[in-house]
Amino acid sequence: MTDNTADRPVVVGVDGSEASVAALRWAGEQARALGTGVLAVHAWEPAVGLAPYAPASGRPTPAEQREAAAGLLASAVREAFGARVGTGVHAVLVEGPPARVLLRQARGAALLALGRGDHGRWDMPALGAVGRECLRHAPVPVVTVPVPERAAAPLRSVGGAFSHSGAA
Repeated sequence: MTDNTADRPVVVGVDGSEASVAALRWAGEQARALGTGVLAVHAWEPAVGLAPYAPASGRPTPAEQREAAAGLLASAVREAFGARVGTGVHAVLVEGPPARVLLRQARGAALLALGRGDHGRWDMPALGAVGRECLRHAPVPVVTVPVPERAAAPLRSVGGAFSHSGAA
């Protein structure tokens, strides 16, 4: 069976993290191999969690929140592809819960790519709640892309933050 992916993009969830930028880069390479495009998707929701007694002037407006989300998406796309983004890369900003938005955008796609952080140590999941939800319900194959490994940073002294008394 042959599967024509030319008109089915590689959808990528973008949250601004290093892992999502790695997923964007991977998606660009995969899209070239498949002869299709990349659809970079950032889902944003109005900020919640501010104290109800916080002054209204301290709360960002929905327009400001949307502008910040658009800036995050544009920055991630530039970081992944450089200043000259090809015509095969499209960025979409959608208001809504991230998992629901990504699953909706992935309908009819070639596949869905998600960044996978390196926090899979110490019995913690390498994928967050959005990634797990996408893995459970995606209508297309899902690829999780890890952050590329870098040389370990040298240990640095914390300059007297510890006591020499032996007390913990």
